[in-house]
Amino acid sequence: MIPHSAWPVDPGVLLPFLIAVALVELTPGPNMGWLALVSLDRGRAAGFAAVAGITVGLGAWMLAAAFGLTQALIAWPPIYQIIRWAGVLFLLWLAWEAWRGDGDPAEADGVDHHSSLRLFLRGMTGNLLNPKAALFYVALLPTFMRPERGSPLTQALVLGGLHLAVAVAIHALIVAGAAGARGPVLRRMQGRRMRAAMALGIAAVAVWMAWETRL
Repeated sequence: MIPHSAWPVDPGVLLPFLIAVALVELTPGPNMGWLALVSLDRGRAAGFAAVAGITVGLGAWMLAAAFGLTQALIAWPPIYQIIRWAGVLFLLWLAWEAWRGDGDPAEADGVDHHSSLRLFLRGMTGNLLNPKAALFYVALLPTFMRPERGSPLTQALVLGGLHLAVAVAIHALIVAGAAGARGPVLRRMQGRRMRAAMALGIAAVAVWMAWETRL
């Protein structure tokens, strides 16, 4: 058994930290909405490909925060706004792509390697273009770090890794739930109607992101 003094983070903060990040991840937001839409439209495999991309994007922001690279977002607000609006435009582009898409979602159960990679990249890009993720780490991690525990970098990496694990678990549940509801939804909304609903849903997520990421 590892002595408490040897742990990189204070054991007393672990449960409060896990509860805090779980509540954050369970709060409706752009990731939750987009994952549900992708899973309804393309199925479970597509949803998990998107989860992988989202996780990499969050991980990149976590590393940037741990190494102090996100201070530029605070020091120069125009950077924040540029990234923020790029993210909104990216989601609107995805909505347009869904609107003009071809094919029946009912035929999209088999997601090939190319489609999985595309969804992975979209999930990653969408999170890299969400600067609120960076500010989340900047605001939350220091609250649960203790100077007497030694290296702030090590503490930030451990806590950030725990957040990613919680995020993956919750995102996986969202994918499973949405994919499970896919059959009944497709029986009611076939072809073009489903694509239109998908496009409108992503556009709503874009508006949601624009509102949620205001400073």
